[in-house]
Amino acid sequence: MKRTIQFSLIATLAALWIVPVASARPRVFIGGYFGPGFYGPAYYGPAWYGPGWGWGEPYGYELGPVTESVKIDTKDKNAEVYVDGAYAGTVAELKTFKLRPGDHNIELRDHTGKSVYQERVDIIAGKTTKLAV
Repeated sequence: MKRTIQFSLIATLAALWIVPVASARPRVFIGGYFGPGFYGPAYYGPAWYGPGWGWGEPYGYELGPVTESVKIDTKDKNAEVYVDGAYAGTVAELKTFKLRPGDHNIELRDHTGKSVYQERVDIIAGKTTKLAV
């Protein structure tokens, strides 16, 4: 009985040691078969998209917001720019800045806070809006 257990244990260990060595031969290209493993996105068909395949929301990536440029031409570079009532910066800092398409109130104020220029501007997608003050 003891001899049978020893023999079966030795046979099992030999199989565990020999079998991986025997299957470790290099994969050879034969008729379009590369062996078991990953075949790439073309193998899985047009409905399979892995990470990085395709862009946009349907593929798990969020597109950034659509913004268009606004350029203010004025001699007073220290004028403060307010967009929809919120401070955006000075003309010298901003030069050209981005806004979402739609209607926006753009106001320029001098260093004392007095309104110099105020206009409701319609930002159009695909165009740079230039304001000459």
